[in-house]
Amino acid sequence: MRGVTLPTETVFVMEMAPIKFGLGATDEIGYDARRMGLGRVLIFTDRHIVELGLPERIKGLLGEQGIKAEVFDGVEVEPTDRSMEEAAAVTRGTEVDGYIAVGGGSTIDTCKAVNLLTTHPAPLLDYINKPVGKGVPVPGPLRPLIAVPTTAGTGSETTAVAVTHVIDQNVKAGVAHRLLRPALGVVDPLNTLTVPPEVTAAAGADILTHAIESYTTRPYNARPKHHPPDRPAYIGANPASDIWCEKAIEYVGRYLRRAVLNGNDLEARVHLALAANYAGIGFGNAGVHIPHAVAYPIAGLVRDYVPSGYRTRHPLIPPGMSVILTAPSTFRFTYATAPERHRRAAELMGYPVASLSHGEQSEALPRALISLMQDVGIPNGLMAVGYGESDVTELIAGTLKQPRLLAGAPRSVGSAELDWILRDAMQYW
Repeated sequence: MRGVTLPTETVFVMEMAPIKFGLGATDEIGYDARRMGLGRVLIFTDRHIVELGLPERIKGLLGEQGIKAEVFDGVEVEPTDRSMEEAAAVTRGTEVDGYIAVGGGSTIDTCKAVNLLTTHPAPLLDYINKPVGKGVPVPGPLRPLIAVPTTAGTGSETTAVAVTHVIDQNVKAGVAHRLLRPALGVVDPLNTLTVPPEVTAAAGADILTHAIESYTTRPYNARPKHHPPDRPAYIGANPASDIWCEKAIEYVGRYLRRAVLNGNDLEARVHLALAANYAGIGFGNAGVHIPHAVAYPIAGLVRDYVPSGYRTRHPLIPPGMSVILTAPSTFRFTYATAPERHRRAAELMGYPVASLSHGEQSEALPRALISLMQDVGIPNGLMAVGYGESDVTELIAGTLKQPRLLAGAPRSVGSAELDWILRDAMQYW
C-alpha cells in the first residue's frame, strides 16, 4: 500500500486523562500529587465550594505529604474570557509546580485556561478557535493539572477543551488542544452528593447530549485525510468512542431520574459520575455537533432567564440545559443519516423502540429525550428560557461561528437547516 493516497481518514486517535475513580478517591490526592512530583500547588475553586469545605480538606491532605498549597476561589460560574484573563493575571506571580481544580466544568476549564496563559503568555483570544479567535495552537507542554469534579456533567476532567463566553462577541467558544488535558482526574462520587436537583438535571443532560452527539457525529473515516500534526482532537465517531458513549447513554437513562429525585441515592450518583467520565472520553475524541454549536449562542445571548438551583442572580442558561433544548429537533433532522444509531440511543435510554411501528421509529430518540426532560424538570424548549421566533436569525448567526463543531454534523447544515431546527425546538409539549 506504500505510495497509495487515500482520500478519506483511515486513522483515529484515542486519548484521555488518567482517571482515579471511586468513593473516597479524594483521600488519596496527597499521594497522587507527590507521585507526580508536585511540591507547591495552587487549588482553583469557587466560593460556594469553599463554603462546603472541600478545598481546605484537600489542602490538608496535600500538607500531610509535605506539599504546600494555596487556594484561589475567584472562579466564576460560567466563566468569560475576561474572568479567565483576570484569574491568570491574579495568579501569574504564584510559584507553583502544578494546579488542582476543585469544582464543576467552570472551575476545571478556568484552571486549564490559566495553566495555558501563565505557561505560554498570550491573549486568550489568540488560542480560542476560529473564527471567534485566532486558533493559535498550544505552543508546548503545560504544568500538571489534577481535576477533581464536584458535578457529574461536563467530563472536563478528561477532555482537551476549555469553554468560555467571549463577552465582546456575545458568544461561547473554546480552546481545544490535546495538551490541555488534565494530568489526572480524581472522580469521587461523594463530592457530588450536595449538588441540588436542578443542577443534577442540567449536568445529566450535558452527559447525555455529549454521548448522543458523539455517537451520531460524522464518522472518522468519512472525513478528509489529515496530516498528523493537523489531525483535530475531535476526529469523528469511531469504534472506541462508541463503546464509551453507549455506556454513558445507558447510565443516564437509568439513573438521572433517581439522582434528581433523591440526591443521596449513592448508586445513582456513582453511575452518573461514571457516565460523565465515559461521555467525556467519548466526545473528547469523537466530538460533538449541532446541539453544542447551537448551545453556544443560546447561552451567550441569554436575556433574563435565571435557573433555580444555581447560586446566581444573573441571567444564565446552564450548559447541559442549553444543549438538550435543541437535541430532540436535531435528532429528528439527523435520523436519516444513521437510523440504527438513533434507535439504539433511544433503546439505551430505556425507550420501548420495539413497540413502535416502522413509521414511528424516527421519533423514538426525540420522544425519549422529551420524556426525560419532562421528568427531571428541563424547560419546555427555547420559548421557556426566553427566546422566540424573532431570535432565530441571531441564534443562527451565532451558531455559524462554530465551524469546528458543525463540521461534525452527520449531514450538511447551514442557515436553512438551522432555521428549521430552532423553530422546531421552540416548544415540545
